[in-house]
Amino acid sequence: MAVEQAVGALPAGWKYLTLGEACALGGGEVQTGPFGSQLHASDYVPDGVPSIMPQNIGDNRVVQDGIARIALQDAERLARYRVRPGDIVYSRRGDVERRALIRLQEDGWLCGTGCLRVRLGEGPVDPIYASYYLGDPRVREWVVRHAHGATMPNLNTGILSALPFVVPPLHEQRAIAHILGTLDDKIELNRRMNETLEAIARALFKSWFVDFDPVRAKSEGRDPGLPSHLADLFPDSFEDSELGEIPKGWRVAPIGELATIVGGTTPSTKETALWENGRNYWATPKDLSALATPVLLETERRITDAGLAQIGSGLLPPGTVLLSSRAPIGYLAIAEVPLAINQGFIAMRPAPGVSNLFLLYWAEWAQEEIVSRANGSTFLEISKSNFRPIPVVAPPQQIFESFDQVARPAYSRIVANERETRTLAGLREALLPRLISGELRVTRAAPTGMVATARHRETVGTA
Repeated sequence: MAVEQAVGALPAGWKYLTLGEACALGGGEVQTGPFGSQLHASDYVPDGVPSIMPQNIGDNRVVQDGIARIALQDAERLARYRVRPGDIVYSRRGDVERRALIRLQEDGWLCGTGCLRVRLGEGPVDPIYASYYLGDPRVREWVVRHAHGATMPNLNTGILSALPFVVPPLHEQRAIAHILGTLDDKIELNRRMNETLEAIARALFKSWFVDFDPVRAKSEGRDPGLPSHLADLFPDSFEDSELGEIPKGWRVAPIGELATIVGGTTPSTKETALWENGRNYWATPKDLSALATPVLLETERRITDAGLAQIGSGLLPPGTVLLSSRAPIGYLAIAEVPLAINQGFIAMRPAPGVSNLFLLYWAEWAQEEIVSRANGSTFLEISKSNFRPIPVVAPPQQIFESFDQVARPAYSRIVANERETRTLAGLREALLPRLISGELRVTRAAPTGMVATARHRETVGTA
């Protein structure tokens, strides 16, 4: 069904354009990034102007992790492809419905090979409003449905320019953008806070259990930089072990001694009684793949009690550490809800006195060792029998407990932020289609700011 049919009749003063028409009114356009012949693999450099590729397009933002860069002279040569604040970047292939609004800090970056740039210019459309409009599920579905290619969708300027586009009066666009942007700002703040908290917990793990900083400091007569009650827990010398020097009094233990290691399975998906109206969370590695933080609060699918009965490991308790064991190895999360798992996991239930945060950060640090013990001709997989013997430098229980006491507040804050983010994202997703259709009107009211009022009309469904 067309976007017009899905959105329905518009309020007075609102109108339909195409995205291409909206761009043209502001002196902008929909444009592709440079072709491969204009930018070769050899042109990428370690330091330079960032080049936005399809993998850098997140949920209405640019993901900077691992972004490619080009030399300044190449960026100047390809100046017509550079982005400025308010531009919106799409992928031309694959996940074609995803888009990223260009922010001030990304001014002058390159719209890279494999991307499309939407520039609305100085016309009747607010770019921030446009970026939210383009995130509406009905609009995203339209983009996917019209993209070419049976195996992989392909998007071009003609398709994107033809996209039906709802244009409210400019003041309402800005009001809509303000409401949705406020929610997104808080979501982004939570994301950044969680990154910082994770980095702190990760650094603490490395200092205590990889670099042995407190022990090394005491052995060299230096202040370990810890409160006395913590510093006193660490020895002041090392001893030899099968893993090299370790703190005196610590030991090397197999990971299977520090946690109960279990896997899962997939009951027959053909038996509806095992799945329909299921109430038990059931995880696959896909549930971990999109996590911004290693916290699993829900799963895409649920299983019935009858289905659960067919999984030998049963319902795993909150606090279980999950590690994807294949395709790929290495996704990590702590389950914050009781759940069952499929066969793509190594699940670690901490032994008494062992911190699950220790297990989480150990598995992250030991990734190379874990992968080295995997096998498989089609794809690598680490089996439970190969995982259990992996050696770990284990401290006395008091240090396990102290690490947990120090790191737990940061992790608890991460979980709270994730829960809040899910609530905010749910609110944004509920508001978005109602705001851009005019079902929920937004007006300015002094002095309190934005006031939303419902416009009562028949809701038009989508195909």
